[in-house]
Amino acid sequence: MVAQHTAPGMSTGLDETTIMDFIGRLRGPAILPGSDDYDEARSVRNGMIDRRPEIIVRCSGVADVVEAVNFARDNGLLLSVRGGAHNVAGNAVNDGGVVIDLSGMKAAHVDPVSRTARAQGGATWGDIDRETQLFGLAAPGGVVSTTGIGGLTLHGGLGHLRRKHGLSLDNLVSVDIVTADGQVRHASESENSDLFWAVRGAGSNFGVIVSFEFRLHPVGPMVALCAPMFAAGDRSGIVRAWRDFVDGAPDEVNSIFLFWNVPDNEHFPEEARRQPVGIAAAVYAGPLEEGERVLQPLREIATPLLDLSGPITYTALQGAFDPFFPKGRRYYWKSIYVDTLTDDAVDTYAQCAEKRPSILSSATLWHLGGAIGRVDPTATAYYRRDAPYLFAAEASWDDPAADDANIAWARDSLAAMQPYSRGGAYLNFPGFGEEKETMLRAAYGPNYDRLAAIKHKYDPGNLFRMNLNIKPVAG
Repeated sequence: MVAQHTAPGMSTGLDETTIMDFIGRLRGPAILPGSDDYDEARSVRNGMIDRRPEIIVRCSGVADVVEAVNFARDNGLLLSVRGGAHNVAGNAVNDGGVVIDLSGMKAAHVDPVSRTARAQGGATWGDIDRETQLFGLAAPGGVVSTTGIGGLTLHGGLGHLRRKHGLSLDNLVSVDIVTADGQVRHASESENSDLFWAVRGAGSNFGVIVSFEFRLHPVGPMVALCAPMFAAGDRSGIVRAWRDFVDGAPDEVNSIFLFWNVPDNEHFPEEARRQPVGIAAAVYAGPLEEGERVLQPLREIATPLLDLSGPITYTALQGAFDPFFPKGRRYYWKSIYVDTLTDDAVDTYAQCAEKRPSILSSATLWHLGGAIGRVDPTATAYYRRDAPYLFAAEASWDDPAADDANIAWARDSLAAMQPYSRGGAYLNFPGFGEEKETMLRAAYGPNYDRLAAIKHKYDPGNLFRMNLNIKPVAG
């Protein structure tokens, strides 16, 4: 058990009049300890996180966000921002402080002429996809539809369109953000451009983003999905065949390889359930028939145990993984960029997968490159654009007694893959961010010092510190 992530609630030390005056200035509800919905409001996706904030402000609009920021700052209170609450580190909630809950701010509007969409900060990718697909458009998002757009975008945004259209943050046109001084600022390439640079990779450090404007691309309604599941006998051989395929694939091919177990539910044949498998998953970001042709060789790298390949609607694809990441499950996901996938690296990866202590866990390789790598690494705060692969040890389990074993597996797997990496983590898979500045400097490279200076400009008191925190330094 990781006790440091389960602490008792703490009083703010404020008198009742101060708190009630603040609540009276809000349009949305304030949820306090003892309220009927308090336990539900403080819970997040990761069942390891059990924190007890003093006040949860379910904001009805930007004015409530401003009130909450000012209240937390003026009273020296810890402040968290909750969007989709998927973040495995659990930073959406805190002990004894204020939580700005954006879940009531989910509106999205699409302009099909300019091919842009504007969405409030509490929207999920499912909310965005539902609106954009009406016009045959999509913003590059994640791979789970219940993920909040803010949490995913602000530290990267890897999804099914990444090699063709880039990261989620590469498709940001502008944001509206409430900074630590309570001001609402519009940030884009032409306005507050330093802030716009910083939020694209380190956004949780700089304020509460209440509105995102995304560039859209023609996608769907049908896309080609490749999803063969191979028996995990010759683990290394299957991965090498996948590697050789993706190394020569066009940008339209967005593929991951994962070692997993066939889910134990009615959607899979009974005889196959719980069996360990290697999955060569891919989505083609282009014409359906062309995609089926291009992806066909990937289905033939071995004889599949199951093959779920075929045409699928883009919205169904985006929600396909939703059932496998339920709220309340225990999660600890670590990652490292892989710069060379030699045969030795493949063997090491296969050995890591074989040691998974939970059948719910996956050992995953993301194929990167394409549009991600064509952006200058100093053009946004997100730096590691040159890495061809990302390795993720996605530990997922249900039994609290198995915490230590699963966390150790993820950490040991990262250490095993370290010789094939020049460093850096994908910060949406940070574990609990326990390496602190060491992790951040490796991820941001030479961008880190500029981020620290911009942090000092917009948040010199480090109000926004419940995150992968960059401490303010005068530049």
